[in-house]
Amino acid sequence: MRANTGLTFAEDVPLSVLPRTVSLLANATLPDGSRCDVELLGDTVAAIRPAGTSAARSASETIDLTGYVLLTAPAEPHAHLDKALSFDLINPPMGDLDLAIASWRDYSAVMTIESIADRARAAALLLVQNGTTAVRCHVDVLSGDDPLRGVEALIQVRAELSELIDIELAALAGPGIPTSDIEAALDLGVDLVGGAPHIGDDASADLQRLLALAASRGIGVDIHTDENLFGDVTLTEMALTVRDWPESMPVTAGHCVRLGTLALDELDAVITEVLASDIGIVTLPITNLYLQGWEHPVATPRGITATRRLLDAGVRLAAGADNVRDPFNPVGRSDALETASLLVTAGHLTVTEAYDAVSSGARDVMNLPLAGVIVGAKAELLAVRGTNLADVVANAPADRYVFHRGRLIAHSRTTHEMAPVSSRQPQLESR
Repeated sequence: MRANTGLTFAEDVPLSVLPRTVSLLANATLPDGSRCDVELLGDTVAAIRPAGTSAARSASETIDLTGYVLLTAPAEPHAHLDKALSFDLINPPMGDLDLAIASWRDYSAVMTIESIADRARAAALLLVQNGTTAVRCHVDVLSGDDPLRGVEALIQVRAELSELIDIELAALAGPGIPTSDIEAALDLGVDLVGGAPHIGDDASADLQRLLALAASRGIGVDIHTDENLFGDVTLTEMALTVRDWPESMPVTAGHCVRLGTLALDELDAVITEVLASDIGIVTLPITNLYLQGWEHPVATPRGITATRRLLDAGVRLAAGADNVRDPFNPVGRSDALETASLLVTAGHLTVTEAYDAVSSGARDVMNLPLAGVIVGAKAELLAVRGTNLADVVANAPADRYVFHRGRLIAHSRTTHEMAPVSSRQPQLESR
């Protein structure tokens, strides 16, 4: 039931008129089950009061969140919007990372800027619809005569959607991509240097090339790192190389699935170096669970980094969905609650730890401002119908309100119809 506060709510204000400025979120349920009113001032949380005690606001600026859990909005720390939603177009064979790379490489030769932008835009809007208000996208620097098609498409989409979602770009360059092409991508407006040194013949040489380029530009890096179950570990070398980098040049390592198969003494040695260099680690369960382990039909090792050990050691941990419906992952819902659920089942995290990884943890690794139901924090918020956090992560209801910069930018409602339950009682057979 709604608290009897005397407030006027916005049932008669059409929610289709979006974005909409909001100053009061009334009767919200917090993850622990307690209830409150949240007052917003512009893009900031101004006050948090017991439910029903805030002064009345206009109907158009008030949202009644009775029956909804109010959360920090997710941030997606590792996406490939240029690849997203291409599975049906490519119809690739299912398989491991090498097969996915080959399928994508063949298809990328025929892509246009327009086709990339169309898929990327659709994928970004799915994120928004489900509650994500910031995303870091790795965009391929392609081979061939027009290597910046993906970069140009994503820069276009970033501008188009700037009022709905914050998009940060990392230039994903394979070992064979010329440094001059990566520099050209940065000149166009890409934010970070990225790459995947572990897929090359000389991982160390390519890692050092990418780190040197970032250092020369004074910008951060987000490197696909050790995305394999066995073999050498490059994360330690990365940590040692960036040890003295300033905070203005953040360092992120994505995937890191090799950590999940190391012996504990080896793992702890790597974690020590990661902590010393303050590297943020991004785990990507859905894609790595799909891509890794195909060569092991019995007792298949699972492709997920050492989430428990990393968290317990104090490493900054984020989690993302990575690929969505492309050769690297044929499924995925563009929903942070899907990622959080997988972290509980596959990563053995608590529900709270799992949701933190896709929200506050992701925002920390992405160097975004503090957000959430905290006075003074940015009003990047997601309200989902449910009773508490565990209920929301378990059921992932589609009924949601999404708030970006203190404005309502998306609202989803579902309806359910079901045949009535029969009132007939079963007849017991006499013996």
